[in-house]
Amino acid sequence: MEQYIYKRQSDGIYIINLKRTWEKLLLAAQAIVAIENPADVSVISSRNTVQRAGLKFAAATGATPIAGPFTPGTFTNQIQAAFQEPRLLVVTEPRADHQPLTEASYVNLPTTAPCNTDSPLCYVDIATPCNNKGAHSVGLMWWMLAREVLRMRGTISRERRWEVRPDLYFDRDPEETEKEEQAAAEKAVTKKEFQGE
Repeated sequence: MEQYIYKRQSDGIYIINLKRTWEKLLLAAQAIVAIENPADVSVISSRNTVQRAGLKFAAATGATPIAGPFTPGTFTNQIQAAFQEPRLLVVTEPRADHQPLTEASYVNLPTTAPCNTDSPLCYVDIATPCNNKGAHSVGLMWWMLAREVLRMRGTISRERRWEVRPDLYFDRDPEETEKEEQAAAEKAVTKKEFQGE
């Protein structure tokens, strides 16, 4: 991943070259668009924080999602009920999704993945350099990839904005959302009391 690093900060954090990220994102979108049947693209997201982004991407592009734990043998064991023969594999994180990447190498399946500076690139054919640890950064990358795939297919126009907002691809914790709603309700109540209503 050294070729994608712009510079290193004094605290040891690597800054990724955004031009190279955009180039690789377009290359990944071209690979997805090259598959005639969108259902032949398998999207795998095993981490809880990125499952929503993977499912939203699959829904937008027509790909086949696999969210949650990956069942070993899905690509190699024909006897298994969940057996699939996709033509392209898109994984969320190479470190967490190492089993599907290994199986993809057994059946000569091309793969693409958003990769961080410390991600292993073993069996990843198209690595999109980005921060794949944070839920917001991964959600934004999936949103941009979905938008580019739809633009390349001609589904949406480049002149108009895409109506789907990026925050729909972000993971939401139900407990946090409930706490935010309670805090907003308490704030509204105290504001009414202050105004004398």
